[in-house]
This record gives sequence, structure tokens and C-alpha cells, in this order.
Amino acid sequence: MAAHVDGSTTVASAVHDFEDPPAEVLAEAAAAFGLLASPARLHIVWALAAGESDVTALAERVGGALPAVSQHLAKLKLAGLVRSRREGRRVVYLVDHPDVVTMVRWLIERLAERTESGAVPGRSRGLGA
Repeated sequence: MAAHVDGSTTVASAVHDFEDPPAEVLAEAAAAFGLLASPARLHIVWALAAGESDVTALAERVGGALPAVSQHLAKLKLAGLVRSRREGRRVVYLVDHPDVVTMVRWLIERLAERTESGAVPGRSRGLGA
């Protein structure tokens, strides 16, 4: 990073210090973001961030039909974002990546703050949109 006399750095100089990630990593990240672009799947991940749950409780919490929530969970599981385990006859789901929880919670909390502060809903100024 290029430092100024006052010790600060510029954003442009900071960007040049980062190497571009490999194409495979970018593709995997894009796929994960693509899955999370669904409001229903995002809500499911948000709910699972609070703790593990079975599909019936998730469907009630997110307001979705049981078959639809099951399909969303299957996609999230296939992508490796959630995993499941058996408890007797019940299947319990949990988030498999704590960093995904951190990212989802951070983004939703920031957007909720903007909504509460009177920002225009549906507009993500400063988030690349």
C-alpha cells in the first residue's frame, strides 16, 4: 500500500496490493452468491444462523411450503453451504460454513439499519448496485 505523509493510504493503492483469486475460486464464490440471491434461501440461511432446525420448523419460520423449503435445503446442501444429520427419524439442518453466517448476518443487519434510518428500500447504494 502506498502511504501518504500523514500515514493514510488510498483505496486505489490498496487494491493493487491484492492478487486476483484463481478463476475456480471466483466461480465457486459466484455460485454461492447465486444460491444466496434467492430470498427464500437467504431466509433459510438466516434462520439456520440462529441454530439448527428441521425442515418443518424452518418452513414455519420462513413461511414456505414444506416441499419448497426441502428443495431449497437440497440446493444449499449440494453446494456445501448447509449440512444435515439424523436425530432418530428427524433430519436436522445446520450451516456448514460459519463465514457464510457472518457474511449473511452482516449484510442483512446493514441493510436493516439503512431501512430503519430512512434509506430508500430496494436500493443498495454503496454495495455495488
